Amino acid sequence: MPLPPEPRGEHPSTYFVEDRSNQEELNRIQIQDRLYTAGMGGVLPEQPDPTRFLRVLDVGCGTGNWLIELAQTIPTCARLVGVDASATFVEYARAQAMDAQVSDRVEFHVADALRMLEFPDASFDLVNHRLASSWLRTWDWRKLLQEYRRVCSPGGVVRVTEYEGMAVSNSPAHSRFSALSATALFQAGHFFTPTNQGMTDELAHLFEQHGLQQVQTRVCTLEYHAGTPEGERFVENNKLFSRTILPFLRKWTRIPDNYEEFYQQMLHEMQQPDFVATWDLLTVWGTP
Repeated sequence: MPLPPEPRGEHPSTYFVEDRSNQEELNRIQIQDRLYTAGMGGVLPEQPDPTRFLRVLDVGCGTGNWLIELAQTIPTCARLVGVDASATFVEYARAQAMDAQVSDRVEFHVADALRMLEFPDASFDLVNHRLASSWLRTWDWRKLLQEYRRVCSPGGVVRVTEYEGMAVSNSPAHSRFSALSATALFQAGHFFTPTNQGMTDELAHLFEQHGLQQVQTRVCTLEYHAGTPEGERFVENNKLFSRTILPFLRKWTRIPDNYEEFYQQMLHEMQQPDFVATWDLLTVWGTP
């Protein structure tokens, strides 16, 4: 299979963090990926026989964590390809694959999936993306799912995981921040509604509407408590997210004049012994 050519420069980004060299966002993605994979029960918890996926494409792969863990978990995966619009993320992912000693099977490329997936028809047994609502707008789904169907082999699987809006918690400041974020993502076209179901209510329908068959769904509720390793990582993820998304919030919604005070209050509340948060993830999959 020929490799897609590397672009000479990055295309304008639809990702909610415009600066794709942002080190804080890179660190946050690392934390978030591990939180979600562990909380969901592994890389492909809903698939009865993941060993049948010999060729895998991960779209919007970020720093490559999911694909690298898949390579480590399923040795029969012979070729795993990740694409992302950020050269910074791709370079980091390549280094991670080298460190994990899986670079003989795992490769990463700079590519904008919203333009085209530059692979031949039926190139992959599994086409995957996670949390693409960070860069995918509601009007982009039709074209993207058509591309997923095209590059997925007959009998293969197209698989998508998205979150319900933002996490729900017993912190008033965090709840307010979640509402601000959901409103901004809706205003920018990333969510279908400004509610916590602004993405997940639509996923199965989108699959069926755009020609995917045997559509199935799995909901996973992640829960975080203060004083646990997962709870601490959740707080760190939100601490970084509150910073890296700030320019996006300013662009798409009205933020509090005292945002710094509001931010510190949120951190304080999330560090209380009784803090608890839940976050629902929906995985939808089907055949082309």
